[in-house]
Amino acid sequence: MSTATHKHLLEVRGLTKHFPLQKSLFGRGGDVVRAVDDIDFTVRQGETLGVVGESGCGKSTTARLLMSLLAPDRGEILFDGALVGGRDLPMKDFRRQAQMVFQDSYASLNPRLTIEDSIAFSPQVHGLPRQEAVERARDLLARVGLEPHRFAARYPHELSGGQRQRVNIARALALQPQLVILDEAVSALDKSVEAQVLNLLLDLKDEFKLTYIFISHDLNVVRFMSDRVMVMYLGQVVEIGASEDLFNHPQHPYTRALLSSMPTMDPDQRTQSPPLAGDPPNPINPPSGCRFHTRCDMAQAACAQQVPVLRSPPHGHPVACLMFEPGRGHSLAAEPMLEEPA
Repeated sequence: MSTATHKHLLEVRGLTKHFPLQKSLFGRGGDVVRAVDDIDFTVRQGETLGVVGESGCGKSTTARLLMSLLAPDRGEILFDGALVGGRDLPMKDFRRQAQMVFQDSYASLNPRLTIEDSIAFSPQVHGLPRQEAVERARDLLARVGLEPHRFAARYPHELSGGQRQRVNIARALALQPQLVILDEAVSALDKSVEAQVLNLLLDLKDEFKLTYIFISHDLNVVRFMSDRVMVMYLGQVVEIGASEDLFNHPQHPYTRALLSSMPTMDPDQRTQSPPLAGDPPNPINPPSGCRFHTRCDMAQAACAQQVPVLRSPPHGHPVACLMFEPGRGHSLAAEPMLEEPA
């Protein structure tokens, strides 16, 4: 991994997306699913920000909001200091700078276009002459390990899953972006191909000076890829910090539970009991106070009443937990730092 600078390439402020539910014939319902609920975070130039959390926590919805594939209800996104969709950064200009690679490598490609045409399509839409776009497509095919003379004229159904995902990565780079969002981009691949694609992503990041947002449910892969990691639970950010710091010293009880579920080859580190009990609460009617308190072993009465704020404790990275907020009712809040669990 390359060393990230401290310049903020992307800033997210108060980003919110609620999906309305249809009312019944009798006028019942009309509630909303709180998919992403007032989140703030930044992505630094040149870094890889990993995003983790259980299914339904809002990871993929956040990615689609960042790419304006979904319209947010509230909040704003700044890219390199300019408001996305504003006068200084129209959406078409933003999409030259930010691209996305999806999980389903086949559904992401037009089955009627050759591989070469799929990669060359976006540069042509943005004004590049066809001959130059085709030359760029062939160059990118070579850079992702697919020989142009063998693969350029093929169609998506003629390629394996790993080859198609390499094509999707090449297509994402065709507009020469600064930011690439990878939404479960390797989760559908077998482990040998996954390792090749991960190494390819690291090489391309260094070669093209890219910034990544890397979304995955595989914590080992996130640790390998990421400079910083953001943990989401039920539409909110509960912890964010440097990768090794977060993995070695998790502070939020939910983060600890996630990390304790990581598979290990060490027989002395076997998990004897499930790290989390029950399913996540209903996002239509989330719990009051801290949304994790219904599943948290450290929960106290204050956790059901007080909403924790994402902030940095004296000796750690930002975390949203009352145990790190003195004066808000949790008996452990006076402790400067929690001991690691046995």
